[in-house]
Amino acid sequence: MSDIDTSALEPLRIDVVSDVMCPWCFIGKRRLEKALDQIDGLDVSVTWHPFQLDPTLPPDGKDRQQYLSEKFGGPERAEEIYARVRAAGASEDIPFAFEKITRSPNTLDAHRLIRWADVEGVQDAVVERLFQLYFLEGADLTKTETLVGAATDAGMDGEMVRRLLESEADLAETEAEIVHAQAMGVQGVPCFILDGRYAVSGAQPAEVLADAIRQVAVERREKVAP
Repeated sequence: MSDIDTSALEPLRIDVVSDVMCPWCFIGKRRLEKALDQIDGLDVSVTWHPFQLDPTLPPDGKDRQQYLSEKFGGPERAEEIYARVRAAGASEDIPFAFEKITRSPNTLDAHRLIRWADVEGVQDAVVERLFQLYFLEGADLTKTETLVGAATDAGMDGEMVRRLLESEADLAETEAEIVHAQAMGVQGVPCFILDGRYAVSGAQPAEVLADAIRQVAVERREKVAP
């Protein structure tokens, strides 16, 4: 089943709970894109929501080697773990360059930027650019210049974003959204919430995501069928 006629319905909403320092979230983004390519005739709205894998990181982040040592017991063990991530990334044409990362970031400001990007209609572009900056280029996502650059690349007003980042705009709201996700039961990311009712956890294969989306789309269609 590939074609679904849902022209009489509102777009099927897909809420993605994610963290831009999560490599599986980058992989999950690619797999979601592939899943949507497998489904014809379906109008979809994708919105990205914040999650923090490590909210204890200081605002300016932490030295990457120190972070790996504390989290995994050292770079050798970290590389063993990341070998699986590299392989999964390669299968999705993501050439992870973990060796370029010098700081593990607190991602709260990045999530504020993603929130503003939604208002501007360029959220997907900003999320994509942040993933690229961190995982492919080793950029420091706690730096205002990095975030302003990502915003500008996506067509946002860089100076406006700079002023917002230098304030506490939407800080409390972003933190509240993270708490809300946890209260909903989201414990790991990525988490794909389909039509506000069904959750698919983890960077599932594109075929699994596509099947889940089709199922939800069919249920929506049947509800409005005469």
